[in-house]
Amino acid sequence: MATMKASALIAEDEPLLAESLKQDLARLWPELTVVNVVGDGQAAVQQALGLRPEVVFLDIRMPGLNGLEAAQVLSEDWPTEHGPCPLIVFVTAYDQHALDAFEQAAVDYVLKPVQPERLLRTCERLQKALALRQGHGSDEEEALLMGRLRQLLQASDPVAAGQPLRLLQASQGNTLHMIPVDEVIYFEAADKYVRVITSQAEHLLRMSLRELTPRLPPGQFWQIHRGTLVRADAIAMARREDNGRFTLTLKGHADQLSVSRLHTHLFKAM
Repeated sequence: MATMKASALIAEDEPLLAESLKQDLARLWPELTVVNVVGDGQAAVQQALGLRPEVVFLDIRMPGLNGLEAAQVLSEDWPTEHGPCPLIVFVTAYDQHALDAFEQAAVDYVLKPVQPERLLRTCERLQKALALRQGHGSDEEEALLMGRLRQLLQASDPVAAGQPLRLLQASQGNTLHMIPVDEVIYFEAADKYVRVITSQAEHLLRMSLRELTPRLPPGQFWQIHRGTLVRADAIAMARREDNGRFTLTLKGHADQLSVSRLHTHLFKAM
């Protein structure tokens, strides 16, 4: 692949994924200089404004500002005297519904886990866009790129568009686990984290149950306690205790869950 010199910033809160992306870019685009790697959206904005890279790789889900919000801030705050706003590549684990929107609206996206052959196409696309800017571009081309970004910010956020999470990401040491929501048996609040229980393992999400709940598929999980959500079709049996509360037996897991008095109305014979 014919290459050109350019600079890039990587914003990814999982160090393992950030380093892997950096190494892949070094192999696929040797003339691309990664000027910094940051772990949250606010730092991405600050570093991009200070270092002025031509390309920014933004993870969608990061602490503080998420990738979409960071891209919006950049598009609004970028000083015109510094030239055009960086080309944005979103890094995402969202499902096909969101990817359809990215295909139509984004400069480009990379699906986690990043595959080298897909990243190669991203590099080629970026170089074509940069070539337009470096001598052959026009105001119309720049307006088109910025219009795509604005369209994405308005339409392709799965939460804002009513598209629930289908895949969860939980880190453990240097490993990132990808957990389909359909495999989760129950969620349990644990301080500032959420325990994710499947039939095979237990994971921790770095978010609160309150943040997670509205992003889950509607009706798939029942709240049985202020700190517990259980997948409805994972409930095998509900047994009424002497105190009037219920204890749940689960399919595929030995744990039994207690139902608070507030939520006993969920369990009525049909």
